[in-house]
Amino acid sequence: MPMTTTPNWKMFATRSLAGELLSREEARQVLTAPDTAVLDQVAAAYEVRQHYWGNRVRLHFLLNAQSGLCSEDCHYCSQSSVSSAEIEKYPMMAIDKILAAAARAAELKAGTFCMVISGRAPGERTFGKVLDAVRTIRERHDLKICACLGLLDQDQTARLAEAGVETVNHNLNTSPSHHESICSTHTFEDRVTTDEAVKAAGIKSCSGGILGTGETDDDIIDLALHLRDLEVRSVPINFLIPVEGTPLEDTVTLDPRRCLRILCLFRFLLPSQEIRIAGGREVHLRSLQPLGLFAANSIFIGDYLTTQGQNVQDDFAMIRDLGFVLEQPDGSPLDQFPGDLPTTYPRAPLPLITAKA
Repeated sequence: MPMTTTPNWKMFATRSLAGELLSREEARQVLTAPDTAVLDQVAAAYEVRQHYWGNRVRLHFLLNAQSGLCSEDCHYCSQSSVSSAEIEKYPMMAIDKILAAAARAAELKAGTFCMVISGRAPGERTFGKVLDAVRTIRERHDLKICACLGLLDQDQTARLAEAGVETVNHNLNTSPSHHESICSTHTFEDRVTTDEAVKAAGIKSCSGGILGTGETDDDIIDLALHLRDLEVRSVPINFLIPVEGTPLEDTVTLDPRRCLRILCLFRFLLPSQEIRIAGGREVHLRSLQPLGLFAANSIFIGDYLTTQGQNVQDDFAMIRDLGFVLEQPDGSPLDQFPGDLPTTYPRAPLPLITAKA
């Protein structure tokens, strides 16, 4: 369809709700719109978000159950083989520590407990420990469990489903054309194969990207379209934290308005999916974090893999001030926020890694 000089963002929302796919040129216009259009874009994205998710916010809690010691050369990652970042490195956590983290997730009213291990793919011994932890958590808590374990095959995804894993995360991270610029030890197709194995096992698929790694607008659009084609249901959007000691430590391409445009585009292209503002929201959205939840419907609460997150009480205050409510594991709204948590909640034993300005 011919485009006017000023795009009609509300029409983008209407077409998204009707199941229509924006053209590539329209998608580019979302990403290249002037700053004066940001509020109109956010309002249009919220129309789509509200239709599918109402005023609910889904919380995820992340545990780095095995840190560092990774053979892969992902340039953005402080745990990779090419990183000299000062992070804590340890093998698979003992189950009592994993269970303590799950209890903490339940206390924070997180609907999903995300267990992550570093490395290319899990060995059988580590994989067995993951399965044991999943079964025990399911017995003790009303938590959905997401596992992020690296490259997986169909046998492994089937065993995860049998143990009670509801979601498996394996991010595509970027477009096929940009992938070789940020990783050489595995291919974009390797990641797609894992996501396809997840889908074949009947597990909910979780896959997203990491933005701000030097990708073009078309790379961002291609990532979103691949996720749509794979019928991914949960989409974490990470914004690169350029950690000192990683190959991308000097890559700074984001600002809060750019991040909002990206979130709006993903909402237009993936209207019914859970879209989660993941790593980097505190660094890049900064004071505009609340606006991000008018496009996205989910956040991580607490810390990330090797970097600290925002204080949990600040997250609860942000959600409450927006007039939003927490979503329970069954999808129903929870009107009450945790009221007895300390102002400064005990954090995971993470070093405070700061991004370059």
